[in-house]
Amino acid sequence: MQQLLAEAQKMQEKLMSAQQELADTEVQGSAGGGLVTATVNGQGELVDLVISPQAVDPADPAETAETLADLVLAAVRDANRAAGELQQQKMGPLAEGLGGLGGLGELGGGEPGQPGQPGQPGQPGGGPSGLGGLGLPGV
Repeated sequence: MQQLLAEAQKMQEKLMSAQQELADTEVQGSAGGGLVTATVNGQGELVDLVISPQAVDPADPAETAETLADLVLAAVRDANRAAGELQQQKMGPLAEGLGGLGGLGELGGGEPGQPGQPGQPGQPGGGPSGLGGLGLPGV
């Protein structure tokens, strides 16, 4: 049992390290051929948004506003997709390693032996990594 708890502690340290790496890493998404560029960190938080002046048509402000809204949404979605891929790269192998540590749920907020269910990013026990059973915040 002591060895299992030591392994769980090591795994939790690796997970915390990977989560910090994700928080420190930024990825970009773009739309409209680069007219709008969104930057998110590896946890999916929007940290920067750049709109090219070429995206603005002063002759048609209503159409420009509508187009910009669509481009911003597309760029943010593209950046979040890239962040999701980064999360999978960083957290996927660690989550797979939890398969052999079945009783870890009792260390966190999850059910004993359950790795947690995917939820909303940033929610305890949530996120695409499904690591809620360890009581770690979602990523």
